[in-house]
Amino acid sequence: MAMLRNDLVLLAVFALVVLAMPLWLEPIGAAYPDLMQKIAIYGIFAIGFNILFGMTGYLSFGHAAFLGVGSYAAVWSFKLLTMSVIPAVIFAVVIAGIFAAAIGFISLRRSGIYFSILTLAFAQMSYNLAYSVLTPITNGETGLQLALDDPRVLDRALSTGGPGIPAPSLFGEQLVGLSGFYFCAVLLILCFFLAMRIDRSPFGMMLKAIKSNQTRMAYTGFNTKPYTLAAFIISGMYAGLAGGLLAATDPLAGAERMQWTASGEVVLMTILGGVGTLVGPVVGAGVIKYFENIFSAFHEAKLHEAFSFMPDGLENFFVAITAPFVGEGWHLTLGIVFMLIVIFLPGGLMEGVRRLRTAFTRKPAAREETGKFAPAE
Repeated sequence: MAMLRNDLVLLAVFALVVLAMPLWLEPIGAAYPDLMQKIAIYGIFAIGFNILFGMTGYLSFGHAAFLGVGSYAAVWSFKLLTMSVIPAVIFAVVIAGIFAAAIGFISLRRSGIYFSILTLAFAQMSYNLAYSVLTPITNGETGLQLALDDPRVLDRALSTGGPGIPAPSLFGEQLVGLSGFYFCAVLLILCFFLAMRIDRSPFGMMLKAIKSNQTRMAYTGFNTKPYTLAAFIISGMYAGLAGGLLAATDPLAGAERMQWTASGEVVLMTILGGVGTLVGPVVGAGVIKYFENIFSAFHEAKLHEAFSFMPDGLENFFVAITAPFVGEGWHLTLGIVFMLIVIFLPGGLMEGVRRLRTAFTRKPAAREETGKFAPAE
């Protein structure tokens, strides 16, 4: 009961923080819908990746393939059926799950670095196929986009079409601006709840045991392959959902979402926030997307404005020092931050939170024990 109560409190706090993002992101200049949508979507992507990597210890370098497959499935749903996001999201999750089952069945025959290389190879194959052989499905370099002559059979049957290319909608409400963010935010909360239930379930305990010592599990008579394959499929479905939401907020699917850099990005998100934690991957996704969209927009004029309170000589000196780390050099700053976290906080940002919480909660107890056992003078 205590664990259930703690889980409910964690879920409530997480939901409150996510839904209040427009308020607490305003002071740092990140409270605009497009960025908040990206944080929510890539938070889902990172939570799903953590189910595989954080719980089972299998490091995939090709998870972006499922992100791209989900985007293509969602756009095809918009083109063929309806602009409603519900069928698009369902198709994205199902198709990505089938794709993950096929890749996982082969890749999970190996473990360690061999598994990682296999997933990377499959992702690059998918990326190259999207540019060549599968051009009739993916539209190659141009990317899959909506067009006026798309069938959209359900919309036309219900006479819901209008002039021009319609936007994705939910029950008639177009998913633009804050409505699009809150749709993604609600799905993020639901995905977090599902990941929390998986983590607390016997299935989740089995995944953690596999991560701890898969060989010992096999020696005791457990067949670990169904569990690892199930984790791989669930993780791929999370990625497919994220890809479908990317298409729902911006109805375009391109092969660049399947590139190896996108797979590496979700690895960085998970490690930065904290591998194996529930909240960490979302925190890591938020930090990286903030760097990518806000920190990268800094330029010398903004730096001069920030250091304008200093004398001219000092102002120019600090601008010259910091300029290489902002704007186009934001990757350099992110790399330094990532390096420092790996060195001093191997458990990610959530380890830092745990250390602070431990420091504040144990001090009173330590003082009490010291007073209790101090010798009499």
